[in-house]
Amino acid sequence: MSVEKFSDYLTLEKKYSKHTVTAYINDLDAFQLFLNDVYEGDAIITANYGQIRQWIVALVNDGISNRSINRKISSLSSYYKYLQKVSDLKENPLVKHRALKVEKKVQIPFSETELKEALLLINEEVSDFESARDKLVVELFYATGIRRIELVEIKLKDIDRSTKMLKVLGKRNKERFIPLLDSLVSSLDTYLVHRNQLETITDKDYLFLTKKGLKIYEMLVYRIINKYFSKVSSKLKCSPHVIRHSFATHLLNEGADLNAVKELLGHSSLAATQVYTHNSIAELKKVYANAHPRNLK
Repeated sequence: MSVEKFSDYLTLEKKYSKHTVTAYINDLDAFQLFLNDVYEGDAIITANYGQIRQWIVALVNDGISNRSINRKISSLSSYYKYLQKVSDLKENPLVKHRALKVEKKVQIPFSETELKEALLLINEEVSDFESARDKLVVELFYATGIRRIELVEIKLKDIDRSTKMLKVLGKRNKERFIPLLDSLVSSLDTYLVHRNQLETITDKDYLFLTKKGLKIYEMLVYRIINKYFSKVSSKLKCSPHVIRHSFATHLLNEGADLNAVKELLGHSSLAATQVYTHNSIAELKKVYANAHPRNLK
């Protein structure tokens, strides 16, 4: 089937992660279910823009956010582009579609004080495998700005101790190298001592494990971050992504080059990194207001 071939195309040619490919296919399946219910089983490949618009209306009525709807339509459009690429479709019914308006959300990072308090809290608890692991997880996020899935996928061989560099496999299997701070290497050493003392290690290649010796998973990583930061921050969302945002914002606040931050984050375009300049500009305005001679009393 063409959907199966599309899945292979996303995996093998576009180098998308399993999670991303699954999301694309789920979106296509959702549209097919809609066609089955409303249009008695019309195929996606023969659907017209009117039918797609009806699906969008149905999604809106179901309370689905514009952001999520845009993602679903983007998946559908990618599928149609693929069909055109393999000559199974002449015209893309979404060629003139305009995405729904989405309100831009400004992600507020953790303050440097919140980061310090969380790290102090973790330092007080390091006594066994899990506390040593959790400490390294938090420090690695803040010291490198990596994504949650990137942390989960780190293997022991990705760490070059001689150069103190970490190899990270980012989106579309793009590799990048990030320097490791001395303090981070120290935490790594402590964690590895505890890791080596686990009774059973099944996923030996991976750096971060559960206490049962299995590769760590994304929800556990989220719980680790939320456990500590919910104690020091009033933010409703205490996630790895907020630390990633904090990493970028704090670097920019200290005068780091935007292009350098882009490379560290693994962004493909500078526009993606510029999102993080919002808070650094706010910080700059505050410094300006406090320091400019015309404002001094």
